Amino acid sequence: MAEALQGAPFAGYADEEQPLESYALLTAIFGTALAGTLVAAERRGRLPERFKLGDVAAMWLATHKIARLLTRDAVTSFVRAPFVHLEDKSGTNTLKERPRGHGLRWTVGELLSCPECTGQWVAGGLLGGMLHAPRPTRAITTLYSALTVADLLQYVYSGLKRRA
Repeated sequence: MAEALQGAPFAGYADEEQPLESYALLTAIFGTALAGTLVAAERRGRLPERFKLGDVAAMWLATHKIARLLTRDAVTSFVRAPFVHLEDKSGTNTLKERPRGHGLRWTVGELLSCPECTGQWVAGGLLGGMLHAPRPTRAITTLYSALTVADLLQYVYSGLKRRA
């Protein structure tokens, strides 16, 4: 597959080499996991017609917080370290990193250094949790939703304090 996505339809896509095979692999993994989760939920009679707004809102907030924690927080840098290079550390303990390596290593580094990219995987995991283990997933989304709001309040408080 190493050359499968470098052929005619993909030639000229970019001036620099792009890890299209690795992108395709991660896309296939995500799609297969999501499809499997949905099929299993449907077979178990656990796929609701609609989700409760409260659950969806908690998933929004938790997805944001968990994705930021996984991609920017210093305490989780050990997870990202094999795939990224540290460029900057801000005063709020937020890290700026860039992918390193080639192929799949680079692609995983891109994923782990991008909150929006990782957010899709987090949201997919939370959705699977809501379908197959809703009670513990609600506890997790409550925790991270509370942390998201607490972070927001800290920024508001700090901003107001600076203005005073």
